[in-house]
Amino acid sequence: MDAEKIRLFLADKEITIKQAMLQLTQRGIKILFIIDQNQKLIGTLTDGDIRRGITCGIDLTAKIAEIMKEKFFSFNLADENIKEKAHELMKERLIEFIPVLDDFGKITDIISWYESISAEPIRIKRPFFNNPVVIMAGGKGTRLDPFTKILPKPLIPLGEKPIVEVIMDRFYERGFNKFKLVINHKKEMIKLYFSENKQPYELELIEENEYCGTVGGLSLLKGKIKDTFILTNCDTLLDGDYGEFLTWHKENFNTLTIIGSHKEVDVPYGVLNMTNGSLFEMIEKPKYDIFVNTGSYVMEPKVLDCLIDNERMDIDKLIKAIKLSPADKVGVFPCWGRWFDVGQWDEYKRTLKYLGIEG
Repeated sequence: MDAEKIRLFLADKEITIKQAMLQLTQRGIKILFIIDQNQKLIGTLTDGDIRRGITCGIDLTAKIAEIMKEKFFSFNLADENIKEKAHELMKERLIEFIPVLDDFGKITDIISWYESISAEPIRIKRPFFNNPVVIMAGGKGTRLDPFTKILPKPLIPLGEKPIVEVIMDRFYERGFNKFKLVINHKKEMIKLYFSENKQPYELELIEENEYCGTVGGLSLLKGKIKDTFILTNCDTLLDGDYGEFLTWHKENFNTLTIIGSHKEVDVPYGVLNMTNGSLFEMIEKPKYDIFVNTGSYVMEPKVLDCLIDNERMDIDKLIKAIKLSPADKVGVFPCWGRWFDVGQWDEYKRTLKYLGIEG
């Protein structure tokens, strides 16, 4: 690997977790090699390490040294047959990158899995997931008035396709091909659209007869879903590896996993903190880091047992019902890629601009 590419993978031990998140996103990588002031390699940090730290409550302003792994695999520059040995180690340990160090512990090279196999172009097999994707598309979409006075929200255009089709296409590109669309408001228009426009994936339309809240319509899927499934709203566009959502959900033995997106919130006022009847401190126009619900989830089929047929249920009530059971666990998959809530005008316009549909 050339020196310029190597620099993309390096991070100073003094940067914060938030800065590391930004580096991973901007550079399109999943691992950072942490170096000290002498350029010596002292640890590694992956996006998974960051997620585990966040779910354990660590602050994003903490230094990455608090969550990095100090034990790592590496080779010395003087070692023989480095690439062959690296290839075997990568296969055994499922590692994508291994650094090569000089006698001072400085990185002189990084061997990648793809480089170690062959100089020939590698065909990466497209992943396939048998897990269904359920899309809640029955709401009235009042936040998008006056658009939704004419069209149902799922059919609001995002370029040449409606929002809901763009969402399914993105899942399909990532290996999912089974979709269930829960519809209600202006459902005849939705049924007509999909009867005239065929897709390369399986699509089943589930019709609500009553407005049952954000997740009440899932009761119609009892007996139809036997495996872990992904649930999302019809106005949520989320970047990321959707397969990682499933892996995280399974590894953490969750009954329900919320996909949470990082947001930096600016408070345009001085914030007053008080204690013992007096002012403790005033923070002028602070910024807070929070994780918000994206409207996307991974769920086990038994979640459907918490729902009563044709009765209203919102997601917050469902989560509370699940948490009442000691045997069930609700987790969070923290992510920090792009997330668009297309169901409100400002975000809808921002999404169009990001996709290059509107300048």
